[in-house]
Amino acid sequence: MIRVWDPVVRSFHWGLAACFALAWLTADEVQAAHEWLGYTAAALVALRVVWGFVGSRYARFAQFLRGPGAVVAYLRAMVAGRERRHIGHNPAGAAMIVALLVAMAGTALTGWLMAEPSRQALLPAIVTPAFADDHGQGKGRSEDMIEEIHETLANLMLALVVLHLGGVALASVRHRENLARSMVTGLKRPAEPGDID
Repeated sequence: MIRVWDPVVRSFHWGLAACFALAWLTADEVQAAHEWLGYTAAALVALRVVWGFVGSRYARFAQFLRGPGAVVAYLRAMVAGRERRHIGHNPAGAAMIVALLVAMAGTALTGWLMAEPSRQALLPAIVTPAFADDHGQGKGRSEDMIEEIHETLANLMLALVVLHLGGVALASVRHRENLARSMVTGLKRPAEPGDID
């Protein structure tokens, strides 16, 4: 076995999963806990972005991020049952990481704006007029809009998590490798002929 996922990547992964699950469960029940879970998730996202530039080999964005063409080609190969095993993140997994980071950052930002409505004054001047109603009264309407965006992003996160779990399950079966366990231990089997390191 070889070490692929370092402790920072593994801690981020499970920490973000726990924050999202607990924030989802506390959304309408325990507001203070919900907010602190959101702040923790935002801090984890910031840590992961920094670690994507300075972290270990398989943690670095430069190692696994590919363009849309590579993602589409990988998905086509996956549908045909011919996708190659990647030691690090495959192109679809990499795209999922970006989508999850962006959706979680947006969810945390809109939650932060909702927690104190006066923070909405920090929005760029081109955004706030879009929140105004027909009479030019932005107060109240902008708060409703931010809340709608927050809920939409949270629902998007849930959909992305479901897709992520499906992709992990499929790749685990196809490549005879328990990817969830490797995110706990950090270990995967070494590259074999045809694998992409």
